[in-house]
Amino acid sequence: MPVELTMPALSPTMEKGTLARWLVRIGDAISPGDTIAEIETDKATMEYEAADEGVIVSIAVAEGSQDVPVGTVIATVVVAGEQAPNLMEGEAKATPPPQAPGSPVPEPAVAPAAVHESATPAEPLAQTDNSMVNASPLARRIAGMRGISLQGLAGSGPRGRIVKADLGIPSLLASAQQAIAPAAVPMSSAPIYDPPGGVPVETVKLTTMRKTIARRLTESKSHVPHFYLTVRCNLDPLLQLRISLNDGLAPRGIKLSVNDMLIKAMATAMALVPDVNVQYGGDVLHRFSRQDIAMAVAVEGGLVTPVIRDAGALSPSGIAQTSKALALKARDGKLSPEDYQGGTASLSNLGMFGVDEMFPVINPPQALILGVAAGIEQPWKVDGQLALATIMAATASFDHRAIDGATGAQFMAAFRELVESPMQLVA
Repeated sequence: MPVELTMPALSPTMEKGTLARWLVRIGDAISPGDTIAEIETDKATMEYEAADEGVIVSIAVAEGSQDVPVGTVIATVVVAGEQAPNLMEGEAKATPPPQAPGSPVPEPAVAPAAVHESATPAEPLAQTDNSMVNASPLARRIAGMRGISLQGLAGSGPRGRIVKADLGIPSLLASAQQAIAPAAVPMSSAPIYDPPGGVPVETVKLTTMRKTIARRLTESKSHVPHFYLTVRCNLDPLLQLRISLNDGLAPRGIKLSVNDMLIKAMATAMALVPDVNVQYGGDVLHRFSRQDIAMAVAVEGGLVTPVIRDAGALSPSGIAQTSKALALKARDGKLSPEDYQGGTASLSNLGMFGVDEMFPVINPPQALILGVAAGIEQPWKVDGQLALATIMAATASFDHRAIDGATGAQFMAAFRELVESPMQLVA
């Protein structure tokens, strides 16, 4: 029977996506693992891989379509071994007939997601291994993220394959629509102005990434009570240690950046002051025992924040290798959801642009972001004497619902101590 391909949920928070490009045409044969489309999310452009073998018989969503809700049918495949319907009919359905001038354009119909009554929610397990189960990549990914075991679960897909509907999880499309509806009220109150008349202007449509940045940071400044603390650090000891470490690491092809060492200093300071490694949860406070640092990376059209997992336990060289690989993937648009999901705090560094000081916006649901600026040579007290030193301003933004001022001050003092006595980072 025909298999409907839907807009996938490439991350737990994804509600809509842009179908950036089709890599197949109607009539093309596909096999499991073939890349058939490129989907643009709020974080990256990701490849959509086929889960079944068959033939594309219709394409319901044209490439370039934006804000396609998760769960929307985008194409139909006839599984190998079954008789394919007339391809011209499939193409006719995918391409609406031209409209007469002035006639209204009908809204595209969205096929409802299939519901299987036999599907029952699987019991969540502490650890699961679904690698050998006959399941679609999307079902396996969702099961892994939710700790669901697929062992013994009856599949309703072709040849008994377990698909998303078999997990007994409510439709992401419905939940996305419910989530969008209440959010529309506060956003509609913000005035939108036309550009001033008589001024040359080019108006461009916002990308999915830019829309998401606008929405999330507006929510952050509207709902999260920020407070800011700044310390100024003598960067010279850290710069000197970096030179020595890089000399020793050169044979291994590893080069530490200042940002790598600041990530290590931030993670270590969070371990020393664990009350900043938290997240506000309404009636509860989540305390984390691991420091996962999201680093801000500027990319074309916006900003992404890949996460360095357990940065406090990594050596500076380990952080350097991880951050380099993540930054390269981010700029190439190849980040996977696992690369940018989570994070218990963020670091944003604008020092390379010569910025004197910055006050970053918290990335919800995190409660802490540290912004670091350029090192500037200026008079400073060094070993009891007035001398020139490279001074860096570091400003942290805290969520006051989760972190108190005194706790934030202890963290900033610990961070400054680590920067000015950096041997503690490698001890």
